[in-house]
Amino acid sequence: MSREGIIMPPRKSAKPATAPKPAKDVRKVGRSTRGRLDDGSANPIDVHVGARIRLRRTLLGMSQEKLGECLGLTFQQVQKYERGANRVGASRLFDLSRVLDVRVGYFFEEISATAQAASPVEVIRGNVTKSVDVPDDDPMTKRETLELVRAYFSINDPKVRDQVLSMAKALGGAK
Repeated sequence: MSREGIIMPPRKSAKPATAPKPAKDVRKVGRSTRGRLDDGSANPIDVHVGARIRLRRTLLGMSQEKLGECLGLTFQQVQKYERGANRVGASRLFDLSRVLDVRVGYFFEEISATAQAASPVEVIRGNVTKSVDVPDDDPMTKRETLELVRAYFSINDPKVRDQVLSMAKALGGAK
């Protein structure tokens, strides 16, 4: 028997049609996602670890591109680690410690009490929900300081290094 010319009625669903439900916010109050704070900012501990990566890389005179090559990453990924935008996993931290010739603990040295108070467990508990101002006024993290230190230690003659140090102290007013 041919079905041509026969109009079939619409198929009935087993479930009655209902209006779509509004999307639920799956995040629980006080919980972060992927280590971020509720306001979307990076966790201060991740920012600190990134700053220590940058400090050590710069002290060694290594570019982000070179560090990336050593780790099998792009320089953009290294930039994100250094800003704290991407979290550094344990295995990557281990690789970084080997490439930068430091202990793994180096990345956590000199961490501020403010950053410590924003640990992931505190974020999960809801005790930290917005970005924490972590002061970045340490002169040892400034590019100018790092370049000066590198230049100073590139002077091979110890007597000349002493003279440069004396001159810098005299110009700075230090005794």
